[in-house]
Amino acid sequence: MAPKSVFITGAAAGIGRKTALSFARKGYIVGAYDIDEAGLKTLSDEIEDLGATPVIGHLDVTDAEEFAERLAEFTSKTGGKLDVMLNNAGILIAGRFEQLKVSTLHKEIDINTKGVVNGLHAAFPYLKATKRSVAINLASASAIYGQAELANYSATKHFVRAITEALDIEWSSYGIRVVAIWPLYVQTAMTANIKTGTTDSLGIKLGPQDVADRIVAAAEPNLFSKLIHQVHYNVGTQTRLMAAGSRFSPVYLTRLVNKRLAGSH
Repeated sequence: MAPKSVFITGAAAGIGRKTALSFARKGYIVGAYDIDEAGLKTLSDEIEDLGATPVIGHLDVTDAEEFAERLAEFTSKTGGKLDVMLNNAGILIAGRFEQLKVSTLHKEIDINTKGVVNGLHAAFPYLKATKRSVAINLASASAIYGQAELANYSATKHFVRAITEALDIEWSSYGIRVVAIWPLYVQTAMTANIKTGTTDSLGIKLGPQDVADRIVAAAEPNLFSKLIHQVHYNVGTQTRLMAAGSRFSPVYLTRLVNKRLAGSH
């Protein structure tokens, strides 16, 4: 059988890099794309050392034309098939909304939301051509309820949640699953200089491999996940508890809990 294939955005470092290596260990053809081409080169060497096939290339996820070109190039090496599309690229900007430049807020929206739209739209024909394919989007625990000091970021992840849920319904007729991964804060370069009320109260307890393991589990679901048609995959105990709590608590109580966690008065 031909090896399975995965296309990963934001693959040069952090969660993307760990995920690329995790899929490489399973024998996937790994398409690793990023604007950090130096990081991709060292990743390519590591993938080859694992005995897997890397395909690397520059990709600005906000450029829809480049996204379509890179997917076409990648799938030309996989027989037109795409087993897993991973929309991982994203940025996190923390701070009080009114104190951030609007251009900074727009950049976060462009990468975190338009990048996902571009990826899903460009990947669709290849996912459709592949049996039991899956599109995986990086959401966040901040999509459970809007987060103070992360208002714009949280809003982008609410967008990711909604488009995941909607397309999982729309694309089910083609045999395509669409799922979302929900981590809380993860110890990567993206959170290295982040300090908010919730980082103080909750800490940063997850590592990128924790998320990578959950992504692989979503790509290759167990029997229970298949039976319930699992769409959302929480990462870590904190996220599971927060998600469960929001499901059963009234909105006013969820708001109060989030206010307390953020240290807002």
